[in-house]
Amino acid sequence: MTYPTGDLRDQLAHAGHAVVQAGLVVGSGGNLSARAPGADECWVTAAGTWLDRLDRGSFVRIRISDGAALDSNVGVVPSSELALHLETYRTRPDVNAVVHLHPQTVLLLDALAEPIRLVTTDHAFYLRQVSTIPFVPPGRPEVGTLAAAACKDDVNCVVLSRHGCSVVAESVELAHKRAFYLEEAARLTYHALALGRPPEPLPTDWLRTPGATA
Repeated sequence: MTYPTGDLRDQLAHAGHAVVQAGLVVGSGGNLSARAPGADECWVTAAGTWLDRLDRGSFVRIRISDGAALDSNVGVVPSSELALHLETYRTRPDVNAVVHLHPQTVLLLDALAEPIRLVTTDHAFYLRQVSTIPFVPPGRPEVGTLAAAACKDDVNCVVLSRHGCSVVAESVELAHKRAFYLEEAARLTYHALALGRPPEPLPTDWLRTPGATA
């Protein structure tokens, strides 16, 4: 099955349903956004929306430069984590999608103060590096400020301590894929630790080869 094309809201709705089905988030936990390349506006999930029940009316159009809402849907407001999305777009002009989820294994490792290891070539290719920011209560502007600073040097996966993750990419499909691989890397890391054998570091020199693939 090919990934949806066209309206960004349809792509985000597809991603939302898939991440809930995969157990990366429960109910209305997490939020999603996307923009057209170079655009000063983005679609962000509305506050309280269930990610597996999204439709085109589940999003709010926001101007990135000043955070102004560009739609007049009465009673529909953007996610309380709006700053996370806007600050990321302002910091990373190459980013066109932000996926914020609450993956359980990612958060369990964070609570154990264990870094996520890149176990497979897929992890290395799609994730490259995983950063972590200190705990900040959800919804505060500092979440966005710290997460954007953490990803300014081409880091695409940021763990928000005790809260969730922010995964970014130039497309909804790639951000969605990275979110899946982040939780898979966390799950394999946890299993290895449970066996008492932390994974050995994965050689990554091949990633610098032009045309390298997983």
